[in-house]
Amino acid sequence: MTEGFSECDLTCTSPTTSVETLNAVNRLKIEPEQPIFAVLTGGMKEQQQEQEEAHIAVSRPSTCDGSREGATSPTAAASDTESGIFSVESELCAEHDSELDWFCGTEQKLICSRCANAGPCREHSVAPLARRVSAVRNQLVDVCEKIQLQALRIEKFIQQTLTAKEQKLQASASRAREQVLAQVSAAREALEEEEQRLLEQVQREEERVEQCLLTQRAHWNHALMSLSQTRSRLVHTLTHTADAQLVTSVQEIAERVEDAEGVGEPCDTDQLNLNPVCTDSKLLRGLWATALLLGPKAYGSPLLKFDERTVSPLLSLSEDLRTLTFLQKKPRQSPPYDPARFDSWPNALGSLSMSSGTHSWVVDVGESGAFKVGACYASIERKGSGNEARLGYNSQSWVLSHYDGEYSYCHAGKKVPLQVMKRPQRIGLLLDWLSQTLLFYEPDSGTVLYSVTQPFSAPLLPAFAVTDRSITILH
Repeated sequence: MTEGFSECDLTCTSPTTSVETLNAVNRLKIEPEQPIFAVLTGGMKEQQQEQEEAHIAVSRPSTCDGSREGATSPTAAASDTESGIFSVESELCAEHDSELDWFCGTEQKLICSRCANAGPCREHSVAPLARRVSAVRNQLVDVCEKIQLQALRIEKFIQQTLTAKEQKLQASASRAREQVLAQVSAAREALEEEEQRLLEQVQREEERVEQCLLTQRAHWNHALMSLSQTRSRLVHTLTHTADAQLVTSVQEIAERVEDAEGVGEPCDTDQLNLNPVCTDSKLLRGLWATALLLGPKAYGSPLLKFDERTVSPLLSLSEDLRTLTFLQKKPRQSPPYDPARFDSWPNALGSLSMSSGTHSWVVDVGESGAFKVGACYASIERKGSGNEARLGYNSQSWVLSHYDGEYSYCHAGKKVPLQVMKRPQRIGLLLDWLSQTLLFYEPDSGTVLYSVTQPFSAPLLPAFAVTDRSITILH
């Protein structure tokens, strides 16, 4: 009867396709320390025994609706239910009244041999039920073994790896705290020593200037008294001396006048002012710059753009007013005349006027081989090709220049060469109006390239120039 059947080995495609087998596994009584494989193999033997008992049971004829007349054998019903093999209401095929001893893999259901041979499942992938059950059980054994191994790995990870990590964490955190405290302590100690040194230097400079002022005050008070006495005598001679006697007193009068002229004119000198060099400190300046550039309250000027009115005709300005590009060829049509525009040098100014507070901005110089970045007074000359309109060559501009592979600080026509270890892609500028300090730095590393401190007499504007490629203001 089974000749010509199409047999195949089927595997479980998903947990939901083997509900009856999973029910059987759930009913297995597994001891916590008993190996999974032993439990499953033992369960398989019990299942096979129950299945044989179910096959021996005698069934009554079914009614017209496919159900059996009366109840089935208690032993068979209990065996089928407990084994979990049959999940249907009857163990016989409703259509052929035959035992459901085959499995259709296409429709995922139990069928009889007639359904598999000449019935609706003859073209489907079918297999004997015993082979199907064996395959599912073997797969469950593999799954359970994998779960057991995974559980052992997790337990080992918890007991060994996580415990070791916790101990390592405590040691690492302790070392990190010690490192932070040591670095802060070293910085604090160096800063306190530098503070003491600078305060003492300022005190000495203050005492020097006070001594100069006292000396000058005493000298000019004595001179003032001498002049006052000479003037009083001359006035007395003028008003109380007879003409004849006055004529004979010319020599005496000339001597008194010569003494008065010898007093000289008072003049102010730098010796009477506090020398700002007394507060100069590379350590303090570096810490101050680092605190501003890298601290939690870093400054910035997000509204800074190029002032379109100032852009030289040798440059082109992007639509967002943030990129300047040098034009290799001079445009045929010059822009309209504007008194604010540079007409000869490739310069442009920023749109932000700075006369208080702290300001910083960053310029992306990219691969440009010739550029200038800095600050200048708004009163700088805009017309002509003289040094008055050339950034860094007059007393109204302070710039960092890059030309022919060299970096330098330029002011009033004087250049200070800068040692740059690595060519920066970006140049940052920091202006602190309170300390009257303009600082050039490299944003990526926070390295200070150059700083200048001097009193600024008027508001400053960011200044730029480029004669190779482009530069961009970054926000």
